[in-house]
Amino acid sequence: VCSSDSQIVHYKSFDGKIISALLWVPPNLKRDGTNPAVVLPHGGPTGQTVDTFNATAAALASRGYICIAPNVRGSTGYGIEFQKANYQDLGGGDLKDEVAARQFLIDTGYVNPQKVGITGGSYGGYMTLMAIGKTPDLWAAAVEMYGIIDWYSMLQHEDPFLQQYEKSLLGDPDKDKSVYEDASPIKFIRQDKAPLLVLQGDNDIRVPKEEAEQVVDILKKEGKTVDATYYANEGHGFRKRENRIDSLQRTVNWFDKYLKNAQ
Repeated sequence: VCSSDSQIVHYKSFDGKIISALLWVPPNLKRDGTNPAVVLPHGGPTGQTVDTFNATAAALASRGYICIAPNVRGSTGYGIEFQKANYQDLGGGDLKDEVAARQFLIDTGYVNPQKVGITGGSYGGYMTLMAIGKTPDLWAAAVEMYGIIDWYSMLQHEDPFLQQYEKSLLGDPDKDKSVYEDASPIKFIRQDKAPLLVLQGDNDIRVPKEEAEQVVDILKKEGKTVDATYYANEGHGFRKRENRIDSLQRTVNWFDKYLKNAQ
């Protein structure tokens, strides 16, 4: 049985900012550059991965994956300047912090650069989509859960509270049109090379099902490897025990197929 204990690590990002992250390393790994790894971006973006039990990390680490969950710029808990460092730059500097986490893993000497995946929910799902679209050569597989593909379609469908939150991060949707467009994965997603699994609740009012359907439709038309599972009677995040287990099993199976077994 794998210990799912995490350790806190720090690394420098592209501009010298120090990023704190949680790291899960399976026991008895060979330091030979062959191991698979997964980056776990968190939701929010004004959120934080804290040092508590993480089912995704535990499931993956128990199967031989090194996992890292970075608290990238925009995260809470590191001061207001750090929290505001992604203003009007969603999927910009914060994505580069995720990319730097991937490089940190490779630099340990344990990880195969061809076997790094990424998965997250909500803003972590958005970050997954941005990663595979904007930096397509870095990721070998991806699983995104209830993530945002287009900030404009989000504005039309999300609840009023979230509309205000979105504007607080990106600015005025009319005056700052280019900011919204540059921050939307829909601009980049056709460049994706990583097989993508999409997991989504049918009744999600925070990130509506339309977002997931757009991702799947675009990638299918582009001839990419994409699959989706929609959970009935689930909202933003999966509450029912059987669905939590199912989504975790699908995630692990996806990475086993496209990461672990990749040459």
